[in-house]
Amino acid sequence: MNKPLIDFHGHSGDAIVERRKAERAKPPHPPRRPDGRAFVFLQGPPGPLLHKLAGAMREKGVIVERINICAGDQVDWPEKATNFRGRFRDWPVFFDNFLRKNRITDILLFGDCRPYHVSARRIAALRGIRTHVLEEGYLRPHWMTLELEGVNGYSRLRRDKEWFFEQASLLPAEPFLPPVTANFRRRVRDSAKHYVAVHAGTLTFPFHRTHRPEAPLMEALGWGWRYLTGSSSRRRSERKLKALKGKPFFLLPLQLSGDYQIRNHSPFPDMPAAAAFVLESFAAHAPYDATLLIKAHPLDSSFFNWNRFVRRRAKRLNVADRVHFIDGGDLDSLAAEAEGMVVVNSTSATLALAAGTPVCTLGDAVYNVRGLTFDGHLDDFWTDPEPPLPGLYGAFRRVIVDRCLVRGGLASESAVNTLVQSMTEKLCGKLPVQSVSSQESTFAK
Repeated sequence: MNKPLIDFHGHSGDAIVERRKAERAKPPHPPRRPDGRAFVFLQGPPGPLLHKLAGAMREKGVIVERINICAGDQVDWPEKATNFRGRFRDWPVFFDNFLRKNRITDILLFGDCRPYHVSARRIAALRGIRTHVLEEGYLRPHWMTLELEGVNGYSRLRRDKEWFFEQASLLPAEPFLPPVTANFRRRVRDSAKHYVAVHAGTLTFPFHRTHRPEAPLMEALGWGWRYLTGSSSRRRSERKLKALKGKPFFLLPLQLSGDYQIRNHSPFPDMPAAAAFVLESFAAHAPYDATLLIKAHPLDSSFFNWNRFVRRRAKRLNVADRVHFIDGGDLDSLAAEAEGMVVVNSTSATLALAAGTPVCTLGDAVYNVRGLTFDGHLDDFWTDPEPPLPGLYGAFRRVIVDRCLVRGGLASESAVNTLVQSMTEKLCGKLPVQSVSSQESTFAK
């Protein structure tokens, strides 16, 4: 004779079965917040932007949480937050638990290629949580980029000229907007405050490793050296530009080797490798009367001697008299005057496209659209630099302003306030039309 099933609490078999059915019927995760919006902010640009943005969004009834990953984050977020002090291998579980316990619906972060952010985006996608990526603007100055799930090479915008023409025809003309003010010292001050705290906070965040390839101290020394030598560099550049005035030239604006645009979205390990690639192609395929002008990045604080690198490479390739390096000059004017511009994926290309100057792109870029940029190999660009299709850049600009950009900046109080207002309107409006699996990031109007 079979005995009835009894558990250690004395419950009968029927009671056990009913209890297990009830447990299986429970939802695996807590329900989302009633208003449907709960954000967690990860790392942002150095400065007060994200803290001010959180205040503005909370006034709209949106819940905003914060995770600090380093001591610099604590400096930029002067209120209570959740601190992650563990090893990087512990981050995925920590972050997933945070999402679940706080019933997060949206993530906001600056830079989608930072290791912590790459992991966070993928963990969030497993739960169907949206990631909003803030980045430097596709159009500069006066704009920042804000897209769903990824920017630059990860942007979900289609690279189809017909699509841009079609979408632009549905949008109103871009309104005239006053310029956004900028103060370079403000940007330096915010960055210095953040990275000094990162360096000093190694005891409170012992396992944190910065995403930046250069140590903060070396960057600071580099800025000091740049400040001391800037006047002489500008004078040399002015002399070279004066000697080249009226002569046709191609332009190569340099990018920062530590930028993820180079590290993640190009075939080159660093910018010297990209410059060497361009010089080889120029020497082998450019017309004998062509000139290449290589322009330094205005924010390059490294100790890499670009002038010597370019001079030696050009001499070895027997084109020393046709290749010139400058650390200065007005990029807008140079982009408009050039026979063509060669970029890896720099936003400088938009200045050339706006002026109708042909552009050849070597890496992944949101503007690398057939008909907008050169559709061929760099070797052929020197002799046949095809300009963008008429009207295509205007259509491209109208679409990205509507879909991907927010007005404002980081280099002044008024610029930050403008950016906070723009981002609040974008993030606190209606939910995105498409889910994270869509092929383009569009916001409902």
